[in-house]
Amino acid sequence: MQQKKFIKRSEDFVCEVCGTKVKGTGYTDHCPSCLFSKHVDVFPGDRKIKCGGLMEPIGATKRKGKWQILYCCQKCGYKRFNKIAPEDNKEKIAKLSQYPVENVK
Repeated sequence: MQQKKFIKRSEDFVCEVCGTKVKGTGYTDHCPSCLFSKHVDVFPGDRKIKCGGLMEPIGATKRKGKWQILYCCQKCGYKRFNKIAPEDNKEKIAKLSQYPVENVK
């Protein structure tokens, strides 16, 4: 049996970087204030990665017509893109968009 690629989890959390209390929607995977995330999933929501490192936002760009943030795990170096959310800090996204984004799959 093949696993679904997305598991919706409505989990609230406190950001380990800035202390913001975040209300999870089932799609929330990063802090809307400082934009940091945590390296915990292979596929969104599966919680199968044991790394647990902080995912630092290192760039932002438009991909497939939508703004996405590029993250890099501070512990293992894994990189991935993630969609921005409407409540995300627009000023921080604008600053991130000034950095060149490498072609990460």
